Amino acid sequence: MSISIGLSLLSLLVLGAPTALFASLGIVTLLGIPLQERTISRATLITTLTGLVAALGILAVMLTTGSRFVPIDLGNWVDVESLHFHFHVKFVFDRLSVPFVILTFLLCGTISAFTSRYLHREPGFTRFFLLYSMFLLGMVVSTAAGTIEILFSGWELVGLSSAMLVAYFLERANPAINGLRVWTVYRVSDAAFLVAAIALHHWAGEGDFARMVGEGTWPSGHSLLTPQQALWVGPLLIIAAAGKSALIPFSGWLPRAMEGPTPSSAVFYGSLSVHLGAFLLLRISPVLEMSVFLSGSVVILGLATAAFASMASRVQTDIKSSLAFASLSQVGVIIAEIGFGLRYIALVHMLGHACLRTLQLLRAPSFLRDHMEMENALGARLTQYQGFWEMVLPQTLRDRLYRFALERGYLDVALDEYIVSPLVGLLQQCDRWERRWTEFLDGDADLESDHVPVVTDSLEEWQ
Repeated sequence: MSISIGLSLLSLLVLGAPTALFASLGIVTLLGIPLQERTISRATLITTLTGLVAALGILAVMLTTGSRFVPIDLGNWVDVESLHFHFHVKFVFDRLSVPFVILTFLLCGTISAFTSRYLHREPGFTRFFLLYSMFLLGMVVSTAAGTIEILFSGWELVGLSSAMLVAYFLERANPAINGLRVWTVYRVSDAAFLVAAIALHHWAGEGDFARMVGEGTWPSGHSLLTPQQALWVGPLLIIAAAGKSALIPFSGWLPRAMEGPTPSSAVFYGSLSVHLGAFLLLRISPVLEMSVFLSGSVVILGLATAAFASMASRVQTDIKSSLAFASLSQVGVIIAEIGFGLRYIALVHMLGHACLRTLQLLRAPSFLRDHMEMENALGARLTQYQGFWEMVLPQTLRDRLYRFALERGYLDVALDEYIVSPLVGLLQQCDRWERRWTEFLDGDADLESDHVPVVTDSLEEWQ
């Protein structure tokens, strides 16, 4: 067996393992076949181990042979010659995607083993692992994507599973509301991503990254776009990355996402999903290098997010939100590193930070218990050491900064007023237009949607 055939088989195994898991759990759930928790846990463990071993095999072969670029071309699945459009399915394993694929399988396997005990006898055990398998598939597809269309497909799977796991506890109002809020912000950033993908596909004639945003292997590629095209598409991709990674001004949804179970919070907003925006910027970094404005914007966005998240993390009243903002502060630093062109440093920073935050979030429940036992043993509250800024800044400025951080930079209010409310208003207007058109056609304005309960923002109205 030649090396190229072996690499192709290993690559297909990396992609096929999560696909088989998601398809199996999805079909079983649709058919209403009950599965034991042990069966689901073992299937997830086997899938992640299979994918991890295959990804490590790809890495070993690439290091041995010196190969830096392994494409898996599955051809055109849609080809419309009259519109000069085709949907090309291609995956790429290089020095950017392989570390992320290994990290995905490693952390997902660790968290799935933790979840099998954490959610033992929970009514939504099967539902969690179904959505979890969707997330695993979305992460593998996104990181190994060789075209902008495939990356967008995985991007959507990650966003959908993320929003649905935020709303995991369906019996309570707040998780459902916050899940919708997360999905709303994702819709805004995904719309920018989709417009950018269409523009890139139009300019390059196809969505292949190798011909669209860079010649050569990562990170030494050079963009084939013109500076004017880069200035048009660059801000859209930055908006897409900001929405997915909760950068300013989209940081308001991050604490709301902590309504989900601890395992999903760890894998989404501590390790993998929160870094997906940074991964996108690394993948299209040749485009950012074409403009000082784009690179400077990325640096400013990253540093501003890091400063804001650092302040917000210090005043949170629950450990999950504090860790989420602490994670966001490091993501902001990673974004700034990408803007400065430090690609390898940003990649290593992401890998190490993802592992650290996963451990901290999974350790959070037992850490709180240990903290309480320590206070009981001492007979007093543990006081926090006064830091450098507390000693240097005047009390008045400290009070204002505390209020700013406690209100989370007022970004949640801005999110409501400038993003959520206009989008909801647009959807309500579309609903009114639909009612008028239906009444005009059949004279009956009683639509099926009239009987669907509406999620309200008030717990009293919900009850």
